[in-house]
Amino acid sequence: MPIKSMTGYGGAKGVVEGLNVSVELKSVNNKFLDVSARMPRGFLFAEDAVRSAVGRHISRGKVDVFLTVDASQAEDTVVRVNEPLARAYVEAVRSIAAAHDLSPDLTALSVARFPDVLSVEKAEADQEKVAEGLAALMEQALEEYDAMRLREGEKLRQDIETRLAAIESLVAVVEERAPETVEAYHQRLRQKLEAVLEGKDIDEARIVTECAIFADHIAVDEETVRLHSHLSQMRQMLQKGSPFGRKADFLIQEFNREANTIGSKCQNADIARVVVDLKSEIEKIREQIQNIE
Repeated sequence: MPIKSMTGYGGAKGVVEGLNVSVELKSVNNKFLDVSARMPRGFLFAEDAVRSAVGRHISRGKVDVFLTVDASQAEDTVVRVNEPLARAYVEAVRSIAAAHDLSPDLTALSVARFPDVLSVEKAEADQEKVAEGLAALMEQALEEYDAMRLREGEKLRQDIETRLAAIESLVAVVEERAPETVEAYHQRLRQKLEAVLEGKDIDEARIVTECAIFADHIAVDEETVRLHSHLSQMRQMLQKGSPFGRKADFLIQEFNREANTIGSKCQNADIARVVVDLKSEIEKIREQIQNIE
């Protein structure tokens, strides 16, 4: 399964029940799924449908959905005639005309101009059909959104895999140079004893014991073995694909823990420099993982 970035953008436009509708959505990093839907008050009934569509595609991230409705061209207005009121106006005008010997001079337009004879109302939308139409538009927008997230996710995967390979090489250097540290300590200890004893017999057993104690103190075998295990787990996560960002975030903390332990144990300037590079690569991976769903 591919990797998806948590950042993306998608949009779609269409006609829903005679309404020109535009849907846009964008997202940024977040530990959990946080959906914010902004839409006209008259369409709040469709908010659940919008959120459900988002939830089917996204597991975490801060998602903003913008719904714009243009009803200027919609044939959703109804003109109603208040028949009882119109008849009452006509009868009243005729009564005035008869009482004062005047011509009623009535036309349909003149009657329509009387207050409240005509009223303009918005036709009630079929909420179920509107919600279905909006959900379909959301799917179109989400397809574009997912395509962008997949492109970004592939770049993240490539970068992380490159850095994992770099970490593996650095761990190999630590494994190679760690025994050299013990050997260097052994030589320094022997030289000091020779200088102090001035050619007298040196207790080889004591030197061996001291070197063994030192070797145990600086041994990083457990840490390097765990780092190899963490590398394997991270690669498996990359192969499995999104969503795995939260698990990877926890795993990268374990990377850091092992690197810090190696740094605290090392008694070698070369290894110390390698640990600095190691921690730098781990930090770069951590930053990239923050962008993965």
